[in-house]
Amino acid sequence: MKNFLTTNIGRLRLLGLLEGISLLLLIGIAVPAKHMFGDPTLVKAIGPVHGVLFLLFVFNTISVGVEYQWKFKTTTWKVLLACLVPFGTFYIDKKILSKIEPSAD
Repeated sequence: MKNFLTTNIGRLRLLGLLEGISLLLLIGIAVPAKHMFGDPTLVKAIGPVHGVLFLLFVFNTISVGVEYQWKFKTTTWKVLLACLVPFGTFYIDKKILSKIEPSAD
């Protein structure tokens, strides 16, 4: 848990977790509530939060990709694509991010 806050990979993993949860809340609860009950309150609350988390995830992915010298064709595009797919950030965390050894700061 400490690495989530002290390393760039850890922060990216934390952002991925939060972004994934916000996307699931948005498409699983807020949007259906808006269309079934005509109440956009949850979309108005969760939408901007998800948007900020999405942008932070994208910017941090690019930053970490540069820092770790990821090849765009093999790693970076997969991590960026993950934030567009429900459960994608959870999958990419398990398959790629959790296996990257954090640098000693």
